Amino acid sequence: EVQLQASGGGLVQAGGSLRLSCVVSGLTLDDYIIGWFRQATGKEREGVSCISSSTSRTVYEDSVKGRFTISSDNAKNMVYLHMNSLKPEDTAVYYCAAVPLDRGWGAFIKGSMEYWGKGTLVTVSS
Repeated sequence: EVQLQASGGGLVQAGGSLRLSCVVSGLTLDDYIIGWFRQATGKEREGVSCISSSTSRTVYEDSVKGRFTISSDNAKNMVYLHMNSLKPEDTAVYYCAAVPLDRGWGAFIKGSMEYWGKGTLVTVSS
């Protein structure tokens, strides 16, 4: 059974940092693209970043480039999202999700991931 669980959310002041963690079980990270998505209240879910640990390729949504960094640790089956210079508009529930690498990066762009974890709430105060 494939499971993903995000953690690490919390309340932080604008300009602060958080590290989100996604523990993955039931699949091999090298065979999947792992993505972070977020959904703010009243807004559609959007892709934030994704990574292929086998190719080391990463993708970032424009508004987080230069502030967020995605990384993976295959030995621990973990994917991280390091978030710096947080802004109030980053406030959302953040989810990690997985899609087989052979489905292509378009699956992340479309939000058509195969497996989803429960989210973790990030609140950035001004």
